[in-house]
Amino acid sequence: MARALYIHWPFCAKKCPYCDFNSHVRQAVDHSRWQQDLIADMRAEAQVAGGETLTSIFFGGGTPSLMPPALVEALLAEAERLWGFDDAIEITLEANPSSVEAANFAALAGAGINRVSLGVQSLDDATLHWLGRLHGGAEALAALEVAQANFARVSFDLIYALPGQSRREWERQLARALALGTSHLSLYQLTIEPGTRFATDVRRGVFTPLDDDEAAGLFDCTQDMTAAAGLPAYETSNHARPGEESRHNLTYWRYQDYAGIGPGAHGRRGGFATERHRKPENYLAAVADRGHGIAEQRHLPPPEQAAEALLMGLRLVEGVDLAVLSARFAMTRGELVDESALARLRDLGLVWERGSRIGVAPPGRGLLDALLGEIVADALVTA
Repeated sequence: MARALYIHWPFCAKKCPYCDFNSHVRQAVDHSRWQQDLIADMRAEAQVAGGETLTSIFFGGGTPSLMPPALVEALLAEAERLWGFDDAIEITLEANPSSVEAANFAALAGAGINRVSLGVQSLDDATLHWLGRLHGGAEALAALEVAQANFARVSFDLIYALPGQSRREWERQLARALALGTSHLSLYQLTIEPGTRFATDVRRGVFTPLDDDEAAGLFDCTQDMTAAAGLPAYETSNHARPGEESRHNLTYWRYQDYAGIGPGAHGRRGGFATERHRKPENYLAAVADRGHGIAEQRHLPPPEQAAEALLMGLRLVEGVDLAVLSARFAMTRGELVDESALARLRDLGLVWERGSRIGVAPPGRGLLDALLGEIVADALVTA
């Protein structure tokens, strides 16, 4: 069933003030214990989610580049034994661009990693400091150079639409990023997530987020510049040369099955949604007690799966094929979407329709943030 595997490494050297991911700072990590328990969790998952060779593996976090290369190699060896690997498997690891972690890139490539995603976030030292990052701009560029020398495919992240950021400032930084020659970029507008330090800062008036209209203008120039550079958007915040899209993330957005292991990892396989225990200590206790880290497993009725497939698929520039979803979930088109709402949104120029395929027009983070609730929850989904 599972065609992709997600492995969550929950540890970071520092918690960034904008981050709401399942990440934790610990003074010490017992790597041998984590290898033992991640492999046990993987074996338990393979028993119910086996049957297809893996087309992708993604090490997310947290900061997976803090993992010893020997641990990464052991996990990959076990995954290959349990599932088997497609000849063109994509194996991605998220990494921070510090000199310490970059020193492990050659060993990580030797362990089997063939794609790396670097959390650069900015090329400006003052911005990096404000974002709580532990690296500087020069260090990020040096790590990027090491990554390009060791991995077949390299991507990196930038955060824009920062408080007070001007169009000229962002254009200058994006032009510099595009000149670095990677085949994939993830470009995220700053989002103030509940429960983060930045959310507290905004509430206390420490800073004010960028105005929505100004952020929309930065989004527009992002689309123009990346398209002109040959890295057009293929998803809300992701840009790539044709053929260099993240195959693993496309598994999510096309609502295909994937297994998820490690603290807080989610999975979708065989119509079931799984979620592992979030806190590292609770996860280890669950694996020791039951042989797996699952905190919740729930069967999703077809209408709920269809709603999720629409929600995920509308993030993609390619949109979603309603005929395919109708066949997959044994639902009529009228059961999938509200036709009158679709017609209204299409007439407003907010949704395009070509044959049985629909999508958000134009695709983009700012628009999706504003409209997905209406398009999916209120307008299109009838289930």
